Amino acid sequence: MADMHGNSPKSLRQVLLAQRKQFAASASYPAAREAILTSLGRFLTNYDAQIQSLALYCPIQDELDLRPALLAWAASKANRTLALPFARPDKHLDFYTWQEGDLLIPSGHGVPEPDPNNPRRPQVIPDCILIPCVGWSESSAGKRNHYWRLGYGGGYFDRTLAQLRAIKPNLLCVGIGFDWQKLDDAQWQAQTHDEPLDLLLTESGLLC
Repeated sequence: MADMHGNSPKSLRQVLLAQRKQFAASASYPAAREAILTSLGRFLTNYDAQIQSLALYCPIQDELDLRPALLAWAASKANRTLALPFARPDKHLDFYTWQEGDLLIPSGHGVPEPDPNNPRRPQVIPDCILIPCVGWSESSAGKRNHYWRLGYGGGYFDRTLAQLRAIKPNLLCVGIGFDWQKLDDAQWQAQTHDEPLDLLLTESGLLC
């Protein structure tokens, strides 16, 4: 992948998104996708007692599509719920239950979103949120590793996670990314307002 040192966050995102588009069309992509889906299945099995409701995303700009795997997960056991985010005007996210075939409405950013006025799809606070990464980084504090997500720059997830973690301390936030998206400190560093990921899932497995 191209060198990204010295880029501003905005130009860094543009480079990473262009690289993701290239990667998604490459011969290496299918194996990486299958490795992530396999690790996702293992993660869901290991955390079965903790996760009954799970928030996913509608993929845009070559993000990995997890919907088929998660629909199968939800259908395999009673009382499992999937949810999708809805972006509020104040740049926070609400999550509403989602089922295959539901009508989704494009947001101002072109992201398909649930209808918050649909009485058959109530708002939920999920047990786990899967968040796609444009890039990611790692830091250490003592014996613990922390993983950080570089997103699209709107701050929606950071604001939302700060709020939801206060309400639901056991909330799991899992980043979805690829190994090549890892950034070093010279390329990008998380800011004080950035919320850490609890776990990160790449083709190498579950990082925690």
